[in-house]
Amino acid sequence: MTTPTTLFDKVWDAHEIHRTDGGESLLWIDRHFVHEGSFHAFNKLRERGLPVARPDLTFGIADHYVPTLTRRLDDIADAKVRGMIEQLSDNTREHGITLFGLDDPRQGIVHVLGPEQGLTQPGLLMVCGDSHTSTHGAFGSIAFGIGASEVAHVLATQTLWQTRPKQMRLTVEGTLPPGISAKDIALTWIARLGADGTRGHAIEYAGSAIRALSMEARLTLCNLSIEGGARCGMIAPDATTFDYLRGRPFAPRGEAWDQAVACWETLASDTDARFDREVMLDASEIAPTVTWGVSPEEALPIDQCIPGPADQPDAGKARQVCDSLEYMGLEPGQKLTDIGIDRVFIGSCTNARIEDLRAAAEVLRGRRSKVPGIVAPGSTLVKHQAEAEGLDRVFVEAGLEWRESGCSMCVGMNGDLVPSGERCASTTNRNFKGRQGPGARTHLMSPAMVAAAAVAGHLADIREL
Repeated sequence: MTTPTTLFDKVWDAHEIHRTDGGESLLWIDRHFVHEGSFHAFNKLRERGLPVARPDLTFGIADHYVPTLTRRLDDIADAKVRGMIEQLSDNTREHGITLFGLDDPRQGIVHVLGPEQGLTQPGLLMVCGDSHTSTHGAFGSIAFGIGASEVAHVLATQTLWQTRPKQMRLTVEGTLPPGISAKDIALTWIARLGADGTRGHAIEYAGSAIRALSMEARLTLCNLSIEGGARCGMIAPDATTFDYLRGRPFAPRGEAWDQAVACWETLASDTDARFDREVMLDASEIAPTVTWGVSPEEALPIDQCIPGPADQPDAGKARQVCDSLEYMGLEPGQKLTDIGIDRVFIGSCTNARIEDLRAAAEVLRGRRSKVPGIVAPGSTLVKHQAEAEGLDRVFVEAGLEWRESGCSMCVGMNGDLVPSGERCASTTNRNFKGRQGPGARTHLMSPAMVAAAAVAGHLADIREL
């Protein structure tokens, strides 16, 4: 008899090379993504005269600093931005690493490009110097962000020291109401458990509502795991996963595909596997959800009102609410649907895939946006597909800008910014102070909800459209 095992433990154990008496594990890394911010790690290798251990398992992606108005390096006026992109190109060339660069037809945001190219596969252990690496867990892989010194360690050894986290199963049963997306699921559980609610845990998402999600929706859900404090998020691979991967450029082919699927089908938590924590959600109770404050946990269903300090259980929470309201320029008791917006943004590693663009375009079709905004597809391939489907024309005719792929206004380091004091309805993953630019005020929501806000000129309930 063997002890029932979780999906997380199966993948972790398969990659554990050594475990110390103190409980630290040396793990083998299957995929390592590096972007412009990884130059510190390459500098460390250069200082010590070390090569990259496995350039064949390392992939460079230009995304954070990439401007969305041009694909020509010479057209980038900001010397710092241009230098970051050039440095990534130089580092990957020096070490023989495949680069999805500015002029590559496959270029895109790392967490969109990886799955799209078939680099992300079930059962892998994947890392990147970016916290939203949790996205890739949607395939049944263990994927998490790492710091600069850890990036250098992986580059030099293709291994990483980690302590096994606790495990939590988040089960969503039932059928989601019309208009409800994976973004709404994520914001709902984060609001209930808090931004620190799953700290130190790996989450496995389970239940009938999760199994019914498309692959792209699963990517959105796992992407936001980190916003609730989790180390990573995972979903057991199934037919939806395999159908998505089949034929992707880096996916196995022929007999190797059949062997891979046979292995992937074993990647599920055993029936009696034990978790450190269990959380249940009823899918029918999830509503279109938006953030009102400066943390993803400060979120509510769109038909609710802004809370006040008096509503909070303790003095610490009351101070936090006061601070959030002051920064956001809001008042307790104010209806969410009464909050006017100044612009919109549709994009990011959370919500810039083709399904996201289709959802937003469906709302905008035949309508005009009352505010300016940017739509930045998650990759060049997504951009081309959207244009083939005519989605770009829908956005442009609605009055929004159709851009090139990149992180864009999500991260505010590539020229795409929300002006100080302005309020943005955004499909991104973070709304802390200044995330989209100094003084910017960000409301997080799904692509369809952003489109609804654009049409209304204020936060709006997609169900009423």
